[in-house]
Amino acid sequence: MGAMTDFHLAEFNVVRLTEPIDSPRLASFVALLPEINALAEASPGFVWRLTDHDGHDATSMRPFPDHDVIINLSVWESVEDLERYVYRGRHLDPLRRRREWFLPNTTPNTVLWWIPAGTVPTVAEAMARLATLTRSGPGPEAFTFRQRHEAPIEGASFMP
Repeated sequence: MGAMTDFHLAEFNVVRLTEPIDSPRLASFVALLPEINALAEASPGFVWRLTDHDGHDATSMRPFPDHDVIINLSVWESVEDLERYVYRGRHLDPLRRRREWFLPNTTPNTVLWWIPAGTVPTVAEAMARLATLTRSGPGPEAFTFRQRHEAPIEGASFMP
C-alpha cells in the first residue's frame, strides 16, 4: 500500500474508440467494464473514480469535441498503487487487447498529477492537465508513469 501523505495521485486517460461504443466490435470491452471497475475499487490504494449519475462507468461522458473519445478519471494513494492495478493482475488482459477497441494515440492519452488528499479532480481540470502534458511534456503539474514526479513534501505550500 502507498505511503500516507497529504497528497493523492489523480489519473486521467482518454481513448478514441474504433467504432461506436454500442457496436458489436466493442461489446467485449463494454462487458468487461463492471469487472474492471470493481477490481479498481477493491485494489489497495484506490480512493475514487468518476462515474455517471447512476454510479456506473464514465463512458457516457464525452467532454471532447470528438465524441469517439471516452474518458477515465480516478484518484489513488500513490503512483505505485495505480501502477500495480494497471500493469499487474486482471487489468493487464484488457490492456493487452486495447488495439481491438481503441485507435492508436498520436498524443499523450494518460496524465498523472498530485492533488491534496480529500479533494476530487474535475474533468475540466483533468483535460487541462492533459493539454499541459501534450504541450509542455512531463513536469510536476502533469506527468506520466515513465517520467514521474514525487508528491509535494507534506506541509509544504502547494500550487495546483
